[in-house]
Amino acid sequence: MDAIVLLREDHKTVEKLFKRFEKTEDEDKAERREIADTVIEELTVHAWIEEQLFYPAAREAAPDTTDHVLESVEEHHAVVWMLSELKDMDPADERFKAKMSVLMENVRHHVEEEEKDWFPDVRKAMGRNRLTELGERMEAEKANAPRDPLNVPSADSR
Repeated sequence: MDAIVLLREDHKTVEKLFKRFEKTEDEDKAERREIADTVIEELTVHAWIEEQLFYPAAREAAPDTTDHVLESVEEHHAVVWMLSELKDMDPADERFKAKMSVLMENVRHHVEEEEKDWFPDVRKAMGRNRLTELGERMEAEKANAPRDPLNVPSADSR
């Protein structure tokens, strides 16, 4: 699977989880916790493979995307911070749903920018073969990626 298709699949997986969360009622604390835990893991792995593999390859192949990449890294930083707060937050906390809502807004914005504004440029610059090779490496790296946002180094330390 090519790298952009892999990332879009991840985006779809997380969006389905967001929609599930949005359908929960206030009394569905256990379900909200389970969905949040899955979102935390999915987004932590996703951010890791993007930053470790996809973004460097995108910058190299399509230098015009550098500003998009740098903005995306900063958006990841904000998302990972929210994930780390959600990780230990009690779903009965009155701020839990609000924090998830802000997370969803941030991630949806990030996904829209990636998919519409710069994935097409990266696809054109890299071509099918390079994207397929990169996608295979990204898929393999998922097994080694951190699942806990507290284990993800900050953008400043990379």
